Amino acid sequence: MAEADDVRRIALGLPHVEEIDSDGFDFRVDGKGFVWSYPERLPGQRRVIRTDIAVLYVGDEAEKQALLLGEPTLFFTTPGYDGLPLVMLRLAEVDAGRLAELVTDAWLMRAPAELASELGG
Repeated sequence: MAEADDVRRIALGLPHVEEIDSDGFDFRVDGKGFVWSYPERLPGQRRVIRTDIAVLYVGDEAEKQALLLGEPTLFFTTPGYDGLPLVMLRLAEVDAGRLAELVTDAWLMRAPAELASELGG
C-alpha cells in the first residue's frame, strides 16, 4: 500500500524534478507534469484534491488502455480524461516497487533525452 509521501519521495529522487505548490502533490520535469494528485470533480460539488489517487502520464492511448484493461484494480479513468494519455492510480492498491516503476516511467516519457540519460534511459 502506497501513500502520497511515497509518491513524493520517488518523484523527488528523480533528476531535475520540481514540486509545484498544490493542495496535494504535483511534480514536473522540464515544466511538464508527470504525476499529480487527482482533482476529483463531482457534479454539483467543489473540486476535491484526492491524495490517495495519483494521475500518471502514460505516453499514449495504447499504453493507457493496456493499463486500464490489464490492471483494473490499480487503474481507472473518467470521461474528463478521455483522449488524454493519463490514468488514475489507486495508491492503496499498489506496492512501493510498482509505484516507483510507474512514476519513473512517467518521468522518462516527459523528460528531455539529455535528462533521461542521467537515469540511464
